[in-house]
Amino acid sequence: MPRLATSLLAIPLMAALGACASSAEPAPAYPQVGGVTRYAPALDAVVAPDARIERLAEGFTWAEGPAWVADGGYLLFTDVPENRIHRWSDTDGLSVFLEPSGYAGSDTDALREAGANGLFVEPAGTVLMADSGSRSVERLDLATKRKTPLAREFDGRRFNSPNDLVRRSDGAIFFTDPPYGLKDLDDSPVKELAFNGVYRLDTDGRVHLLDDGLTRPNGIALSPDGRTLYVANSDPERAIWMAYALDATGAVTARRVFADAGDLVGDDAPGLPDGMAVATDGTLFATGPGGVLVFAPDGTRLGRIETGGPIANVAFGDDGRTLYMTSNGILARVRLEIAGPATSR
Repeated sequence: MPRLATSLLAIPLMAALGACASSAEPAPAYPQVGGVTRYAPALDAVVAPDARIERLAEGFTWAEGPAWVADGGYLLFTDVPENRIHRWSDTDGLSVFLEPSGYAGSDTDALREAGANGLFVEPAGTVLMADSGSRSVERLDLATKRKTPLAREFDGRRFNSPNDLVRRSDGAIFFTDPPYGLKDLDDSPVKELAFNGVYRLDTDGRVHLLDDGLTRPNGIALSPDGRTLYVANSDPERAIWMAYALDATGAVTARRVFADAGDLVGDDAPGLPDGMAVATDGTLFATGPGGVLVFAPDGTRLGRIETGGPIANVAFGDDGRTLYMTSNGILARVRLEIAGPATSR
């Protein structure tokens, strides 16, 4: 997707009309963007008809990987081409949290995107990283900002460029590995795997291939009970989301196409299937053509949340009823009528 390089700019935190600082001040006012398209009346129970989409910060090359850190009340997100992780909160605004976020070497000739991509906050307060630039899955300690590699290869061959990941309550990590981090993508001379995979990383360090048949496996999420794995395929020729039934060990027992957005793909609907977030009732928020598509648990398309540009990824935050959206050059959010998992609050 085209990316616009702009200067980094945080939207002012305080309303401009000379308000005095006090604990009684109203919440900061942010510019409103986009809107909501309703495909079914049931969307009203998910996104209120008068919901306001707010632009919180802008100036990123390609914002990605939002993750809410409940112990601290702030959002982390990545700018993959710029090799940075940003931190944002209503109180402190925008700052650079980690740079470089991914590959720290000087030889970047083979890389298209050197930074980290997807993030996932673990119960212990550490953060899992799909480190596209380093071509690995890593764990980040928030206090020391030290990274620990967890997996770098499958069957003796280096990963392409891990893109997104999610952790199940038993500690198993599921992640995708498309070629987006490599120059020339599938034709990269440093690409060691003949496919673009979906994997499970067990707590003992073993890596298991779950699917090697998707052309562009990208965003990934789990159902509330941890027994269904959702994977987005960001291929304009097959813009779908897969659903994999998992057993207690995390092995795939069945697979099906959960939803198809091929009818929406076009110049008037920027974006492709990418990052996802699942509410406690199973409602799926999936970035795709035109914005964030809202699906009922059975795959029924309820509506679309739009910012006016492509949206790469989403995450619940605040009290669990705010959806944060990394949308190309901006960070945005919208209040919901339903909540995300307890870890997002």
